[in-house]
This record gives sequence, structure tokens and C-alpha cells, in this order.
Amino acid sequence: MSSLSSSPSFASYGTHPGAAPLSRISCGARPKRKKSNHNSEAQELVRLLTSNDKEPLLKTLNKYVKQVRTQHCFLLFEELAKHDNWLQCLEVFRWMQKQRWYIADNGIYSKLISVMGKKGQTRMAMWLFSEMRNTGCRPDTSVYNALITAHLHSRDKTKALAKAIGYFQKMKGMERCKPNIVTYNILLRAFAQARNVEQVNSLFKDLDESIVSPDIYTFNGVMDAYGKNGMIREMEAVLARMKSNQCKPDLITFNLLIDSYGKKQEFGKMEQVFKSLLRSKERASLPTFNSMILNYGKARLKDKAEDVFKRMTDMGYTPSFVTHESLIYMYGFCDCVSRAAQLFDELVESKAHIKVSTLNAMLDVYCINGLPQEADSLFERANSIKIYPDSSTFKLLYKAYTKANQKELLDKLLKHMDKDGIVPNKRFFLDALGAVASLPANSESANAATDSKTANSESANAATDSNTSNSKSANAATDSNNPQEFSKLATHVKNILAHQ
Repeated sequence: MSSLSSSPSFASYGTHPGAAPLSRISCGARPKRKKSNHNSEAQELVRLLTSNDKEPLLKTLNKYVKQVRTQHCFLLFEELAKHDNWLQCLEVFRWMQKQRWYIADNGIYSKLISVMGKKGQTRMAMWLFSEMRNTGCRPDTSVYNALITAHLHSRDKTKALAKAIGYFQKMKGMERCKPNIVTYNILLRAFAQARNVEQVNSLFKDLDESIVSPDIYTFNGVMDAYGKNGMIREMEAVLARMKSNQCKPDLITFNLLIDSYGKKQEFGKMEQVFKSLLRSKERASLPTFNSMILNYGKARLKDKAEDVFKRMTDMGYTPSFVTHESLIYMYGFCDCVSRAAQLFDELVESKAHIKVSTLNAMLDVYCINGLPQEADSLFERANSIKIYPDSSTFKLLYKAYTKANQKELLDKLLKHMDKDGIVPNKRFFLDALGAVASLPANSESANAATDSKTANSESANAATDSNTSNSKSANAATDSNNPQEFSKLATHVKNILAHQ
């Protein structure tokens, strides 16, 4: 695709054909309020069911047996899934099956399959699918969509994608299970994430030939996946397809384009999309500005980043904690550590609530600028300014101190971890061992630093190829979650450092 300047402005899009009639529909206010009240009552009951930690959930359910119905169980599944309590979801399901009002329903199984898939329990999702069929329920499109999604959450992505496309082909041959737009959206995004352009194009062709019409989620999902992979040409091809389908861009479209161009430092296109956004009916959001500030910072364009922040405040936006973190990182990338520290101190003095992620951003800026002592000093005073480090803070510092070969600070950190009862998981040590493997090289890239802001780097995978024995030690120690094993592995890591 040629540059965006040769394409029609985003603002030139017409309203979607189906939108106008919907806007003229007049709905009575009373039924809406009734539904809202009904939902709030259901949510309040679920809150009561989950707030009692002193007795088993099933015992609490039996107390409210006359009130609990299917809609409450659906909300319970969602609430339990948020806290990784997927086993309790199954307990609630078994409890449901014993109630007089229970009727086997595709919706229930679809919901549970979806929950199990998101928690990486693919086998359990498959078992639920089999049980559903054994109860006499016939699968429909929503059930297969949930099953496809469950497989796509598994670790073996190649196998998962093969399974997903297999189910897709099977669905096309069953009248009750014909793929809908949700099916296509799930698959298109998954294959775009896997960089499989050929399969994405094949699915788009299949979609064009079907009776199903693409929607905004279709294009946004694929463009976002391509953009995150740095596949700008492919992303622009999907944008052209979107325009040819007369699909009007929304704020998510603008934001993902701005972020994708920014990450690739194609600032001309990024700025052009931003101008198109301002001319459109959409309104820029905080993520729009946060992305631009951070990406200008990575490119060490401090003045540009500061101009974006000024424009943001001039337009009446109030900075969020993410904005402050973006500014802290920006100054860190631009060798203005003192300005980043000043900004952090201003936040502390303002008495505003400061999130752990903001503390982590400042610590990370110190570490990527080769200032571990300053990081340690801030870490030591964190509690006094009412910011309480969590496992992500320890992980960040452990990795940074290991990479900087700071044995004394590492030892000090380990004592803090022991005192605070922090028992690390497997990923914690694999990341630390990854840092050990990369010790000869300096941390030259700012990208690695920003990745740790959202989810600490997964570069340990590469490190474990050359540190197999170390990885085995990590597995053994962390699978047991035994503090003694943790201490042994910590000593092992320090011994590795001593021989660098």
C-alpha cells in the first residue's frame, strides 16, 4: 500500500449504512431501569457469595439456594475466573446440576469452556465439550467458538492453530454450527499474531465468499496483531481492505495505528493518523497521547514528547498514572534521569495515590541508566512514602542487579524477599538466568526496558537454550514453591555471578 497521504482521509468516511435506523429507535426508559436493577441485584448477590472467605463456597451457595439461579452462576464463573479459581467454577457447576431448576444448556457449557480455556485448562475444556454432548446438548456456533478460543490459549501455538482451523472446517459442514463473524475474528487475529499472512488472506477470501460480513472488530483485531508484530505493510493492506468494505474506523483503529507507527518510529505516518483523528468525529483518548509520548521517548525525541504532553493538557485531558509512567520512561530514555526523578518526587509530594507500576517505572529508569545504587535507595524508602513493592518490583530489581553483576545489592534484595515472604515462580528465575546469560552484552536497547513495564521480558526462553542445567534447577525449585529450594537456587545464581 502506498503512504497514507495518498488514501482518503479517515474523516471522509461516511456513516455505516446500518447505523442510521438504529439511532432513530426509541426505547422506553422503564424496561431499561428494570433490567439495570435486576442486574445490580444479581451482582450484589454474587458479591455476597464470594465475600465470605471463612466457609466453603458451596456451603454459602446452600444458604442462598432459594435465590441463586443460572444468571448468578454465570456471574460467579466470571468472578472466580478473575482470581484463577477455575476449580471452584467446576464445583459451582456440579452444584448447579443438582438443583431442580437446572436445565442443561449450551450457554452454560460455552461459558465454562471459555473460562477453562483462558486459564490454560485445555483438557478440561475438551472434557466439558464431551460431557455436553453426552447430556444430549447439540453443539452450536458459540460452543465451537469457545472451544477454538480454549485451544488458542494453550502453549503449543502451532498445534493450537492446526486444531482451530480443523474445527473451523468442521463447522462449515454443520448447519447448526456455521462460522459467524466471531469465529472469523478469533481465527484472523490468531493467525495474524502468528505472522501467517497466507492463512489470514485465505480466511479473508473465505469471509468474502460467505454470507457473513466483516465488522470493525475484524479489521481492528488483525491490524492490531500485525502492528504489534511490526508488520506495517501487512497492517496497511488490512487498512486498505477495511476502507474498501466501507467500514468506518473507530478510536481503537486510530490508536492502534498511532501505536504501531510509533513503535516502528515511522513518525510521519503516526502524526498524520493523529491529525486524521482530530478531524474525525472520534475524540482522542489518554492512550493516544501516552503512546506518542513513550514512542517519541524511545527515539530520544524529548521535545516532541513534551509537545505532545503540553497539547494533551491544553486540550483539557488530566494525566493518568500511565501518562506519568510514560513521561518517566521518556525522560529515562533521553538521558534525563534527574527530570524523571523530579517528576516522581512531585507525584509523591502531591499526596496522590501512587501505583506500584509507577514505582517500578522509576526503578527501571535508574537500572537502564546504570544507576543501581539509586534504584536501591528508592526501593529502601518505598514503604516510607506508602508505596508497597510487590513481586513485579522484586523481579525487576533481581533481573537488573543480576545483569549489572551487583552481588551486594542482589544479596540485600534476597534478604528482603525472604523477609516479605516472596516465593518466586518459575518465570522469575528463568528471567534472572536469562540476565546471567546476557551478562557480556550491555543493555543497549531501550525496548527491553519498556517491555518490563507491562510484562517483564520473556527473553529467558533464549537463555534457557544455553543454560539447560540452570533452567532445570529453576524448574525443580519453583515447581515445589519450597522456600529452602528457593534459597538454594538463589545461592546458585549468585555463584554463577561470582564466576563471571
